[in-house]
Amino acid sequence: MNILKGKSGQTIEFFIKAIALLSILPIFLILGYILYKGIPAMSWEFLTEAPKRGMRAGGILPAIVGTIYLTLGTIAVSVPFGVLTGVYLVEYAKDNTLTRIINLTIVNLAGIPSIIYGLFGMALFVIYFNLGVSILAGSLTLGIMCLPVIITATREALLAVPNSLREASLALGATKWETISKIIIPAALPGISTGVILSISRAAGETAPILFTAAAFYLPFLPESIFDQVMALPYHLYVISTQVPNMPASNMNGTLFVLVFITVGFNLIGAYIRNKFEK
Repeated sequence: MNILKGKSGQTIEFFIKAIALLSILPIFLILGYILYKGIPAMSWEFLTEAPKRGMRAGGILPAIVGTIYLTLGTIAVSVPFGVLTGVYLVEYAKDNTLTRIINLTIVNLAGIPSIIYGLFGMALFVIYFNLGVSILAGSLTLGIMCLPVIITATREALLAVPNSLREASLALGATKWETISKIIIPAALPGISTGVILSISRAAGETAPILFTAAAFYLPFLPESIFDQVMALPYHLYVISTQVPNMPASNMNGTLFVLVFITVGFNLIGAYIRNKFEK
């Protein structure tokens, strides 16, 4: 009865472990390569100075600060709207044809190429609303790009909460919003956090959406407001890899290492918050 008993079961278990190992091995190889090439390029000057001599010397501080600003702006735009939209679709919207079309549209939006979001953000925020190429326009564009993933994750996490929790809370006299805010959302928060982490990590490493809405080719100073252009690590890495001749390899490797470090850092912070709420 138990297929995992005997030689056939051991063979199946071996192949499952081998496939699992092969699936994660490329990740460790890529991370190992980035560490091997990037750590020697690290220095205090590289992390704290602005680019010099056409970005062939100096540091990447403006790009680091710009990436953090854009990521925080994306979180501020996408997380509240995404979570509240997911709550509305599950807890308030009626199950009818319109709601099903909306849910299907949201799922399909998650598969749209990021360059389309960049062109949309340029047309809407940069030109129509006259925000210009700025941190605000870039954050709004990245926020819209993250919304489908966050909404879908929120919806699935809320649907996974047992209805018995809702019924018990309402039976004790709690209002619908009290039930949602104090019972349902806390129970679904680990699943919601997973969607937020995945979407924000993607946004932090995107180049196409900020290419038209926020990123500058070369700015050797820090932005002073959300209406300023900004350097960003993904676009900076693209520029020094393809547009600047005779670029030292250490600059490219160091920039790549810092970008991965920031992305992993946001992931770890999100995972810590998720694990805290799971407990």
